[in-house]
Amino acid sequence: MVASASATGTIDGLRVLEIGGGIGRIQAELLDAGAGEGEIIELVSSYEPYARELAREKGHEARTAFHIVDILEEPDRVEPADVVVLNRVVCCSPDGVALAAAAGRLARQALVLSFPRDVFWIRAGVRMLNASLWIMRSPFRVFVHRPAELFAAAEAEGVHVREGDGSRLWQWATLRRAV
Repeated sequence: MVASASATGTIDGLRVLEIGGGIGRIQAELLDAGAGEGEIIELVSSYEPYARELAREKGHEARTAFHIVDILEEPDRVEPADVVVLNRVVCCSPDGVALAAAAGRLARQALVLSFPRDVFWIRAGVRMLNASLWIMRSPFRVFVHRPAELFAAAEAEGVHVREGDGSRLWQWATLRRAV
């Protein structure tokens, strides 16, 4: 997934944006691989000290930014990036399809996105998980979005699926903007 981030085979000097990145593990890997700067956009402020600690440990402190922004509510607060990453985040929102579209709009070169596989047994497991969350009175829910809908939303913004793969649980795809 990380290796697919650049259409040219190198990410030297590129700007990376990780949306819903938590502590920014993927953008840190891309900075390790030569990206010029990274930004983590999150909804949860509690990730910030850990993101800053990871950046400090990796020596990326001066090239990493962390911001609390809801890109669906305030899209103008986020600058476009060469590479945009949505790693395991569309499943955390009922608006995952709109999130894929927003990420596609922000991607100057590539959008790398991962999401749960849309198969019966994953959907059944997610239903059981959501029932457990409901019983525990947690407002958090997990969503399985259809890949075709995620791709169509991003492609409407000018990026197109170029490659992808996955595991038994997760699927990923890299969408690129035509140059």
